[in-house]
Amino acid sequence: MINLTIVDGVAEIVLDAPKKLNSLDEQAIDDLDAAYQEAEQAEVRSLLLRGEGKGFCAGRDISEVVPATDDALGFLQGKVTPLMRRMAAFPAPTFAAVQGACLGVGLGLAIATDVVYVAENAKIGSPFAALGATLDSGGHALFVERLGAHRTLDLIYTGDLMSGAEAVAAGLFSRAVDPEELLEFTRGKAAVAAQGATLAFRESKALVATLRDQRIGLWESLKDENHAQGRLCDSADYSEGFAAFQSKRKPIFHGH
Repeated sequence: MINLTIVDGVAEIVLDAPKKLNSLDEQAIDDLDAAYQEAEQAEVRSLLLRGEGKGFCAGRDISEVVPATDDALGFLQGKVTPLMRRMAAFPAPTFAAVQGACLGVGLGLAIATDVVYVAENAKIGSPFAALGATLDSGGHALFVERLGAHRTLDLIYTGDLMSGAEAVAAGLFSRAVDPEELLEFTRGKAAVAAQGATLAFRESKALVATLRDQRIGLWESLKDENHAQGRLCDSADYSEGFAAFQSKRKPIFHGH
C-alpha cells in the first residue's frame, strides 16, 4: 500500500507494507508512480519518501514470482526505470528517510531521490548472490562511482551489506542519523526546504543532474550556472531574497 499526505506544501509518501519490509510488486510500483504524479500536480514544494516499520524497502516482492515465467526485463525496464525517472525529475526538493533494509528496487528509490538520510543501522548492498540474480535499479552505477570497481564487486560477490553509517562514510548518501531520530530529522529538513526558493532549488537540481549524467566540465557547467542565475533574476523569490538581505530580515519565499 502507498499512502500520500500533503501538509504545508510538503508531500509525504509512505511505503506501507511493513510485514514484507515494504517490498514492491507491479501494482505497488504503479501506485507509487501515481502518488508522485499527484504530488507534482499539487505543486508541493518538497517531498519526503519513507517506509513504514523496520525496513525502508527490501526491493521487489518476489514471494509469488515464478522464475520460469518471470519477465524481469519488463518489470525493471517497463515499471521501475520509468518510476525512477519520474522521481528524479520531480520539480521540487525530495528527501528519503531510510531505515533497515534498502536493497534492490529500494536502493533504486534512494538513488532517484535528491537527499537521502539513513539510519546508522540501515542495511545497504547487493544480496542477489543468493538468488542467482544481479544488482539492479542503478546500483552498479552508484557503487562504482562512489566506491570504485573493486569494492563494488566485493559487495556483489560476497553479499555483504553496509550499515547506514558505513554507507555515508563511503559517500553513498547524505547523512547517517540515530534510528530513533531519523524520521523527525528528515521531516524537519523537508519542511525547511518547502519554505525555500523553489525555483532556485529546481535550477540547482537540473545543474547537478547535467553534471552527473553528461559529465560536463567546469566551464560548461559555469555557463549553465550563469544562464540559470539569469532566469532567476525575473522571479519574485529572487527579488524577495535581495530585499530581505538589504533590509536585514528573514526572507519569505513563495516558490515562484
